Amino acid sequence: MRVAFAGTPEFAAQALRAILAAGFDVPLVLTQPDRPAGRGMQLLPSPVKQLALEHGIPVDQPEKLRTPEQQASLRAAGADVIVVAAYGLILPQAVLDLPRFGCINIHASLLPRWRGAAPIHRAIEAGDAQTGITIMQMDAGLDTGDMLLRRAISISADDTTGSLHDKLAVLGGEMVIEALPRIALCEIAPAPQPAEGVTYASKIAKSEANLDFRDPATLLAQRLRAFNPFPGGVVALDGAAIKLWKGIAEAGSGEPGTIIEASESGVVVACGEGRLRLLELQKPGGKRLAAADFLRGLTLAPGQRFDLPTT
Repeated sequence: MRVAFAGTPEFAAQALRAILAAGFDVPLVLTQPDRPAGRGMQLLPSPVKQLALEHGIPVDQPEKLRTPEQQASLRAAGADVIVVAAYGLILPQAVLDLPRFGCINIHASLLPRWRGAAPIHRAIEAGDAQTGITIMQMDAGLDTGDMLLRRAISISADDTTGSLHDKLAVLGGEMVIEALPRIALCEIAPAPQPAEGVTYASKIAKSEANLDFRDPATLLAQRLRAFNPFPGGVVALDGAAIKLWKGIAEAGSGEPGTIIEASESGVVVACGEGRLRLLELQKPGGKRLAAADFLRGLTLAPGQRFDLPTT
């Protein structure tokens, strides 16, 4: 099979590595245009582009795929199938119809739960016990196509979006190289997604980092795991922003935002329900630190109270 590939971040690069290692012919890679990043805001290629160039694969980076001109490289590639993973562009019907086996997507959830842009974050934030990978035949909808393969993994109590991303990226690579030959041999019967259980994983907004201690401690702990490594959690103390990266929910009570304990074992803060033991914090301009190290640079004491967002 000639397998064109469309993807952008490291999650997609892992799948492309697996496809190349399995010996598939990849005539073309599509990825997002280079974006400014880092302190110098220099234009940097995506992980998928870097990998493609290392293997001498032609790369195209259209802003959109709406016009015949923007689709020209795909038409010229003569691919039997297009594999899509976290590409970042919606494929119009004309592109979906190009390859004889259509376009398949590697989606990081157990569809139909968590269709959309941020399925890993939202699964952790919601406290889901499991997630997985769905290999899907793409259609014009948002992650609505028929399922080809679906495999679950457990979400551990200490999984962050970063750690779960890495597990799912490996699983996605394994599943796509299982799916491709079976698609060519017509060995997979596409299964429509259930009508029940549909949820949508909206893109993470930076404003979601602003945490409110009036929320339950369990929810705040889940958000810290979901927002690690981006965008983290942010609270304020006497007007100064403090980033939070790790915390665990505990039983207890108190006025929301009030510090109950500040010791080497963590900074315990009362929440709307329960208490949150903060284990990793960061001052503005500083590094992420364990609570014991953080407290050596900023003294916190029981009775102090974090600012609560105005409603």
